[in-house]
Amino acid sequence: MGLPFESLNLVCIFEKKVLEIAERENKGVGKPKWIRVKLPTGKKYTELRGLVDQYKLNTICTSGSCPNIGECWTEGTATFMILGNICTRSCGFCGVKTGRPGNVDWEEPEKVAQSIKIMKIKHAVITSVDRDDLTDMGSIIWNETIKAVRRLNPGTTLETLIPDFQGNKTNIDRIIEAAPEVVSHNLETVRRLTREVRVQAKYDQSLEVLKYLKQMGVNRTKSGVMLGLGEKEEEVYETLHDLRKAEVEVVTIGQYLQPSKKHLPVKSFISPQTFKQYETVAKDLGFRHVESGPLVRSSYKAHKHLH
Repeated sequence: MGLPFESLNLVCIFEKKVLEIAERENKGVGKPKWIRVKLPTGKKYTELRGLVDQYKLNTICTSGSCPNIGECWTEGTATFMILGNICTRSCGFCGVKTGRPGNVDWEEPEKVAQSIKIMKIKHAVITSVDRDDLTDMGSIIWNETIKAVRRLNPGTTLETLIPDFQGNKTNIDRIIEAAPEVVSHNLETVRRLTREVRVQAKYDQSLEVLKYLKQMGVNRTKSGVMLGLGEKEEEVYETLHDLRKAEVEVVTIGQYLQPSKKHLPVKSFISPQTFKQYETVAKDLGFRHVESGPLVRSSYKAHKHLH
């Protein structure tokens, strides 16, 4: 009764291997007491875990021992990564492999849609690697995946966490045309650190993508930033101001955790009190929804970002 889902990557709210990251001290920076992980529990988690095992779904949620797996699955939220697991970019913070991606799997939209149906997901987040090797940068698969999910899961709401598509509006328009409830693109860090953290990406280009999405009528736009990479407090405020100028309505603010020794080190662990301070500032600036905390990631409590 198994389905051919072996090539499908289901990613949870946290980066791959985040449990191991959270349990490890970064060189020169001691792990604070507020970095804690939770064991997955609950009836809904057990049910979904059984479905994942039964249909041989390749999940980073399970293989990476995600600490939020119980919470997000219980709430009926899951994040799917499309277009393979090899990225054409080499960001200093990201644990995804960099290199030459494989061929596009044109059956992937149907596989993702069927997985969402099997798992009875109420709110699905779809993300992807960057595919700068493709003429359309993967936007056609993006469009077809959203439409396949809509067709097989009419009651499921969608958030798309998209790449910048190098600012190409034709490719961005394919996302807009498919009309997901939320379109997200992460700024990731402050302006000064962008070249080091995101390498091939550009701070202003990402802001232009977010601004264009809103100008073209996207109902809810969203972005996320990581802290602990050496940014200054005033730079965080500047970033929040820039996002509001781009009419972004939802923002997530979380702690950067080092995927491996090859990646950028954690320069500092931000206190829960400081995260709360940033949350207050963000709300005062007019963001409609703010998630700010040490273990927050871009898809954390994503279902709440609809309302």
